[in-house]
Amino acid sequence: MQAFIDFLNGIIWSPALIYLCLGAGLFYSILTRFAQVRHFKEMWNLLFSGNTSDKGISSFQALAVSLSGRVGTGNIAGVAAAIGFGGPGAVFWMWVVAFLGASTAYAESTLGQIYKVSEDGQYRGGPAYYFERCLGWRWLGVLFAIASIIACGVFLPGIQANSVGNAVAQVFGEGTMISTSFGEVGSTKLVALAFILAILAFIIFGGIKRIANFTQIIVPFMAMGYIIMALIVVFLNLDMVPDVFALIISDAFTAQAGFGAAIGWGVKRGVYSNEAGQGTGPHAAAAAEVEHPAQQGLVQAFSVYVDTLFVCTATALMILITQQYNVQGTLPDGQFIVQNIAADVQIASPAFTQMALASIFGGFGPVFVGIAIFFFAFTTILAYYYIAETNVAYLRRSLKLNVPLTLVKLVIMFMVAYGTVNTAGYIWNLGDVGVGIMAWLNIVGILVIFFMAKPTMKALRDYEEQKAAGVTEYTFDPKKLGINGAEFWEKRLAEKNKK
Repeated sequence: MQAFIDFLNGIIWSPALIYLCLGAGLFYSILTRFAQVRHFKEMWNLLFSGNTSDKGISSFQALAVSLSGRVGTGNIAGVAAAIGFGGPGAVFWMWVVAFLGASTAYAESTLGQIYKVSEDGQYRGGPAYYFERCLGWRWLGVLFAIASIIACGVFLPGIQANSVGNAVAQVFGEGTMISTSFGEVGSTKLVALAFILAILAFIIFGGIKRIANFTQIIVPFMAMGYIIMALIVVFLNLDMVPDVFALIISDAFTAQAGFGAAIGWGVKRGVYSNEAGQGTGPHAAAAAEVEHPAQQGLVQAFSVYVDTLFVCTATALMILITQQYNVQGTLPDGQFIVQNIAADVQIASPAFTQMALASIFGGFGPVFVGIAIFFFAFTTILAYYYIAETNVAYLRRSLKLNVPLTLVKLVIMFMVAYGTVNTAGYIWNLGDVGVGIMAWLNIVGILVIFFMAKPTMKALRDYEEQKAAGVTEYTFDPKKLGINGAEFWEKRLAEKNKK
């Protein structure tokens, strides 16, 4: 099975997808005239301007739910893997995919808002919805929904849980080894697993409101705490910072691990971490209560900056400043291009980051990383559940399939348990397959939507015109803009005009 997953992963994450991710980001950056730069101040203002409603959550809550999916173990273990296999230069390519990906995030999240629906007492939307409503391609919507349910409901939760288990074991030791159906598992991991499952069940059985209320408190707190720790490391080693940035930039083009490895791992882990183009962000974006679709698109673009330019960079700087890393690249038989630490330290794990902080803060470092990973991973699992639930709702609506949501919850809880007790490499490769399939479908889909209808460009132009006119309350009239299929906004405008 592992050989098959590796083979499938190699096909999905071929250079074609890597350059498609970069190309789509560059494409939308140019077309929006780099809205991710021009509207940076507006992004910040919009974060705190939205309102909640009985059906919708605020822009900030939607950002928190989205960030809970973006800020996960990819920011800790994923960055370590990018450096370990792609060299320090991979960090530069993570920055590139984040900067360009912010425009992709704007496009997909604005689409999520334009084509969202109101059902079951809440707003729902995402790629499946905009493929059907904009393109009229129900088959593509169904395909994406199935892919995302499998990816977010089956493949991806295990990665987050696996990193939690490894981090806890790194802090407290494996404990007593217990024989299970999955082999020998330490008692420490099993105790951590029981704790995760209990809290997870309580929150996901409470719906999007409970998820949003939890994440809007935890996500900013955990991200800021992590960044502060990184800033302390940087401050204590200010003399090394210029050399570290020089290493990242020079290695991006004359890579120790090979130019292709640096780009490949940088883009792969960048897309996995910030999720721009993957199609996950639009689900949370669609749930927001906003006056104009472009507003939430800009907010979601900002979330990419938070994820990669802030949190991922924090991890990279801690690892590189303290030199707690190895670079294996593509060399066989475990040979290292760069070896600063023991050869048996697992690359695709939180170990680099824990060792980096341990070198500065002693025993507190690994404990802090373990706590950070717990919250990063746990909130990401919540986001995965919400995405899976939204796509199950789409299949129920579109194909009249009566899939019980309780089943989805139980499957995710099982995969969390499975991921905790399994090996990291196998789990990460499963996650890469899920991310890759979703990215292929979504990026190709939003590019087709652009050439057929250009709704995101029309929405951005309309928003900019209203902003320039100094309106106090924004409106969105899809029919006037030549946007079809936006039934939610058509009804909202009709109700507003009646008052």
